[in-house]
Amino acid sequence: MDKNNIIGFSLIAAVLIGYYIWSQPSAEQVATQKQKDSIENVARMKAENAAKLAAQQKTAQAKAAAEADTTALFYAALQGKAQDVTLKNKDLSLTLNTKGGVVTKAVIKNFEDRNDNKDVTLFDGKTQSLNFALAAKSVNINTTDLYFTPSERTDSTVTMTAEAGKGKALIIRYRLGSDYMLHTQLQAVGLGGDFAPSATQMDVQWKDLIRQQERGFTFENRYSSLTYHKADGGTDYLSEAKEVKDETIEKKIDWVAFKNQFFSAVMIAKNDFAENAVMTSIPQEKGSGYLKQYEAKMKTFFDPTGATPSEFDFYFGPNDFRLLKRIEKECSFNKDLEMQRLVYLGWPLFRIINRWFTIYVFDFLTGLNINMGIVLILITLLLKLITYPMVKKSYMSSAKMRVLKPKLEEATKHLNKPEDQMQKQQAMMAEYSKYGVSPLSGCLPMLIQMPIWIAMFNFVPNAIQLRGESFLWIKDLSTYDPIIEWNTNLWLIGDHLSLTCILFCVANILYSLMTMRQQRDQMVGQQAEQMKMMQWMMFLMPVMFFFMFNDYSAGLNFYYFISLFFSAAIMWTLRKTTNDEKLLAILEKKYEENKNNPKKLSGLAARLQAMQEQQQELQRKREELERKRKGLQ
Repeated sequence: MDKNNIIGFSLIAAVLIGYYIWSQPSAEQVATQKQKDSIENVARMKAENAAKLAAQQKTAQAKAAAEADTTALFYAALQGKAQDVTLKNKDLSLTLNTKGGVVTKAVIKNFEDRNDNKDVTLFDGKTQSLNFALAAKSVNINTTDLYFTPSERTDSTVTMTAEAGKGKALIIRYRLGSDYMLHTQLQAVGLGGDFAPSATQMDVQWKDLIRQQERGFTFENRYSSLTYHKADGGTDYLSEAKEVKDETIEKKIDWVAFKNQFFSAVMIAKNDFAENAVMTSIPQEKGSGYLKQYEAKMKTFFDPTGATPSEFDFYFGPNDFRLLKRIEKECSFNKDLEMQRLVYLGWPLFRIINRWFTIYVFDFLTGLNINMGIVLILITLLLKLITYPMVKKSYMSSAKMRVLKPKLEEATKHLNKPEDQMQKQQAMMAEYSKYGVSPLSGCLPMLIQMPIWIAMFNFVPNAIQLRGESFLWIKDLSTYDPIIEWNTNLWLIGDHLSLTCILFCVANILYSLMTMRQQRDQMVGQQAEQMKMMQWMMFLMPVMFFFMFNDYSAGLNFYYFISLFFSAAIMWTLRKTTNDEKLLAILEKKYEENKNNPKKLSGLAARLQAMQEQQQELQRKREELERKRKGLQ
């Protein structure tokens, strides 16, 4: 079954790798597509600009009319001077502007950006905007047009007031928590008569051009997405890879996040965002300094009478699983927000492994204040220790078949014709059964290890603890570690060569050599010849892995390199400590026991025997029909 193991995993890997390569466009196709996209983009931009210009002209005309009409609602708030107001604590610095009354800049402290600045600027007023739109009887009110007056100012609180005259106003109150949460209330004062009795909602329009925060554009872009949480549970997101414009979300949602790989801006509504919110995500060009253009158009609760304010919480901070679990408790909305889902841990099976094992181990080891590279090595060692009994069982199954190889060759030497292969397999299974050997016993342990590899594939790229952490020659474990870089973006390779990726692929080749040698030692007759034909696939896989993982983080490639190194060391140790003569003696003893107490074939051996008997019966019937046909002639 070890051979089947390799064939199965090789075919799966080959299919995935082949699809990956096949899905990549050629240089000519890229150029053609870029030209086509450029033409389409120009046409689309012209249409969008025309629509925007018309809307701006309409808004400007309405604003000019309102400014000219001294009795208009919010006349006093349409003119003023924009000034900044800063809220700050030890983790976060937020800049609000009196023009619009919302946050225009968010700086997350104590996290270096890719330009070695000591803090990360999540967004600023040039790329981000937030507008609350209210449809009154006589005029549409956009908070982006209003000048607010700040009051009750401290380092953590401020009240923004837009005067509407005659005791009327729109008030936005802000309170910054102890870390990354900003609590917000929007309340109308004396405006009940200016809205229709049926007015119960307002529009929320949020845009942001997401900054590239990490060194690897492609890798960071792969883990950046506009993500939202459904009010009845569960998260979803727009495609990270392709352009999505004006996608309608049919269900209610209670938060939306503008997420990049390690940081997010999240807007949470106490009374949910209504059905049919519209979301947009547009990937940006490499080298632009930006990842994606996000936009969310939503509706939520608004009480024109002011009896009940509209409440929001904003999270501006890192995508840290434990932090997001804890920060959710600061929200006063009594909701299961599942904000930790911003840290993607994989599909359900792999999420369970990461959620209930990897994270706990990772937290314990990082709590020891040791280097993150050492943490990855210790996690690898722990996983190898846990899976060692299964690995040993798999190896011993191979070793038993290896020492029995001469006996199997002797027992099946008369079955070398192609039409005898089924009978040969049956004879081999019968021989294995006599010695108490099950080729299938090595299958399950190998399959059990695969989810661990995939779980780590999902965990490591999302572990913010690796960000900015160095180890040996690696400057940052969360991104690639180039040994050489160039300015041209080459197809499949990119603009660099990653050293840890090269080490991983070389280790993969060496491990494949050891595995193939082990398999050849146990295969009989034509199986050994078939193994030779598989070698090219085993050597091709690491090459394909290079193209796939060259952009991936050094931490992930280093983990795979160390994992393969320890796997090879375990295999070598088991081979050196296995005494073939003693093992054969044990099998001979088992053979004598089974000879005196023969057992009925079961499992695969029984199925092979049944297939052989069916084949023999069909062959007998064909021969009988052939004789009858000749007799009639």
